Amino acid sequence: MRAMWKGSLSFGLVNIPVRLFAATEGRDIKFRYLHAPCHTPLEYQKICTTCKKQVPWEEIVRGYEYEKDHFVVLSEEEIKAAAGEGDRLIEITDFVKMEEIDPIFFQNSYYLAPDGPGSKPYVLLHKAMLETGKIAVAMITLRTKESMAVVRSYGDILSLSTMFFPDEVRSLQEIPDIPRKVEVREKELEMAKELIENLTAPFEAENYHDHYREKLLEVIQARVEGKKVVVAPSPEREKVVDLLEALQASVERTQVKKAKNKPKGRVKRSPSPKEEALITVKK
Repeated sequence: MRAMWKGSLSFGLVNIPVRLFAATEGRDIKFRYLHAPCHTPLEYQKICTTCKKQVPWEEIVRGYEYEKDHFVVLSEEEIKAAAGEGDRLIEITDFVKMEEIDPIFFQNSYYLAPDGPGSKPYVLLHKAMLETGKIAVAMITLRTKESMAVVRSYGDILSLSTMFFPDEVRSLQEIPDIPRKVEVREKELEMAKELIENLTAPFEAENYHDHYREKLLEVIQARVEGKKVVVAPSPEREKVVDLLEALQASVERTQVKKAKNKPKGRVKRSPSPKEEALITVKK
């Protein structure tokens, strides 16, 4: 795995040389757009509508539109300089409890690894946060964008998750038609709580997988092998009008499921070492 960023993790007067690695990767199936008659992949070109020509990269600059059709053009040096001295620094400002931060603030996750002489202070910080149950709020600049972040213990390492700034999280007041004066009957609430209890289980990430991607890969593989693809109709859901009736039926179903000791969550994922390739069609 290749480091995408190198710098220092700072708390107090302690500086820990670290490397940053992407902790996640998208597994979405990517399609190319083709010209339907000949199946040639389409190319996208940057065209200047004034000069009526394709623009090479060396003639492209970045500009901020401060009003309609009026731009402030900034050089790459000016944009980079705005990051200041924090360009290669993860500066811890506070230690807080994890439950104090709502998940809506979180963006992307990364792994932090010690770099060079940073092993001992790295392990020290990891152990201290683990034993105190605290996570660190920090500031980091990635690709010229400054972000809030949290640093926390994750297994045997430190991880970092970038965050939205508070003014980047939209106000709830912008959401229309929020139900504020809806009365809930006590019986309905009790049924809902019982349903939640019946569906409660320890979180095991391996129990969840991308059904859509697997089905799509099956269809693609079938087409590659020249097989006819038959799409099964989706089962119709039972139409239950009364809320209490729907809750009662749901509770009864989950009780039967619980009694049979079936695994909680979705269908457990089967190991697939060749997931990057097309999966074999089920026969």
